[in-house]
Amino acid sequence: MMKNRFSLVLITALLLDFSSGFAQKKIYTFPIGIQSYTYRNSFPKGVAATLDTIQSLGITEMEGGTPKGVTTEEFKKMLKDRNISIPGTGAGYEQLVKDPMEVVKNAKELGSQFVMCAWIPHQKGNFTLENAKKAVEDFNRVGKVLKENGLTFCYHNHGFEFQPYEDGTLFDYMVKNTDPRYVSFEMDILWATHGGADPVKLLNKYGNRWKLMHLKDLKKGVKGDFTGNTPQENDVILGTGQIDMPMVLKTAKKVGIKHYFIEDESNIWSQQVPKSIAYLKNLTE
Repeated sequence: MMKNRFSLVLITALLLDFSSGFAQKKIYTFPIGIQSYTYRNSFPKGVAATLDTIQSLGITEMEGGTPKGVTTEEFKKMLKDRNISIPGTGAGYEQLVKDPMEVVKNAKELGSQFVMCAWIPHQKGNFTLENAKKAVEDFNRVGKVLKENGLTFCYHNHGFEFQPYEDGTLFDYMVKNTDPRYVSFEMDILWATHGGADPVKLLNKYGNRWKLMHLKDLKKGVKGDFTGNTPQENDVILGTGQIDMPMVLKTAKKVGIKHYFIEDESNIWSQQVPKSIAYLKNLTE
């Protein structure tokens, strides 16, 4: 009798321990990444010191390019010394269109696999079908060049692309008319939300066309528009804004996104970024 009771207690304890561990399953399981634009006001004051700060936060991936004041070789050594890699870099639309091979050269020097473009030239607040058509044509051409050189091109949404068009949006038009072999996408969840889109629905709709993600949160109560602009103070600590961060992260993992970059455009990034990182690390289901 005593033996049976002991066995029952042991099994119950094991089950409780198992269920506790299951309940504490972490949602975010990828390296902590940062978009270098977050530290746009810090890099000019000292590249090494800024990278020291980034390293101290446990960040091991960064999206960006070589800061002013140092050569790419110097920058790469600084990164290596701090165990930080650059899986993705950026390029301006005009630069991509004019000289894609220069973009290839820059990306390869940094050891990047992805090249993202975050803006399509257009009249502010008036992104048109003609703008979208031109972008589709350019992205297919440039994306092919990058693909042939071992790189993946990603367009980063900025909110204005969610203008209504036919039974969807101009963003839908762009996805449908770009070649999946040459054009992928990086989701900026704040700008998607600001443009009236639902990040979770977008992730599910276009699946593995999404390769990268910018992690940022939009202040509660803010109503967006199609300008691709919002005051800096509307960029808040992850998990404190209006975006369903747990569902976004779970869906992003499901569709195969492996690189996530916190981008904090506020002027109090030094206070907010550590809290955003803590939020990611402690997020469980």
